[in-house]
Amino acid sequence: MNLPLIQSQYTSAEALSRLRMDFDSALPCRYLNLPGFLQPELAETLHANFPPIESLNVKRKSLNENKSEDYHFERWHPAFAELRSLIASDEFASWISAVTGIENLRTTDDSLGSGVHQGKDGSYVDVHIDVNMNPEKGLWRRINLLIYLNRNWKPEYGGDLELWNKEMTVCEVKVPCDFNRAVIFYTDENSPHGYAKINVPEGETRKSFYSYFYTPIGEGFRYSDSRFVSRPDDSAAKKLVTGVKESIKINGKRLLKALGVKSLDFQDKNR
Repeated sequence: MNLPLIQSQYTSAEALSRLRMDFDSALPCRYLNLPGFLQPELAETLHANFPPIESLNVKRKSLNENKSEDYHFERWHPAFAELRSLIASDEFASWISAVTGIENLRTTDDSLGSGVHQGKDGSYVDVHIDVNMNPEKGLWRRINLLIYLNRNWKPEYGGDLELWNKEMTVCEVKVPCDFNRAVIFYTDENSPHGYAKINVPEGETRKSFYSYFYTPIGEGFRYSDSRFVSRPDDSAAKKLVTGVKESIKINGKRLLKALGVKSLDFQDKNR
């Protein structure tokens, strides 16, 4: 495949076959862990020009998350738009469909398509299940792609992507968020994920590029809203508040939908 911005060990015919097998056999959900994903020059440029966290427009700080994000590519270094163009290309769509086995995957050109996440010291996103639809486009969300851009990241900083089993009894996998590592995973009820609070020095942040992939809504689709879920070691009080908060949110959105009112809550956009 002609994907010059992706390392060649991921684009050969042999690689596609191996990645597909790895994806299908992975537990606790279907996922791929791809170190050294982008060509080094592009990864270095993205890291060197990652937008300052103060400039990111969306700030999420609540009981269950503390991070910033944005998707206004026109304000950033051209390398970010270059990466987004790659992600949106027919060639990349063919590649990601080949390695996941899901046909007709496409990203979108809105905030639910691509952007960046960033978190400073104390940042975290509690374990959650993603919403499985882009309501603005009427598409079925199937795949998450994350590319981490954390140069010289130390294990003691934390921030590993946690993949939990569906029952939320065990964290089955921890994927380091180190430099130029990509993670691709199928997003459904079987893929609770998040990251614990990070501990980083002044000036350091946890940086990632995200992109979400969709198919037309078809057989097997059943709408599932995003929701935070509690870890076993969360306090009883946090478990209670999280459960009540998420229930109110989901039931409130159902009521608005029944009344024909478009929800103005963007909380589920980019977890």
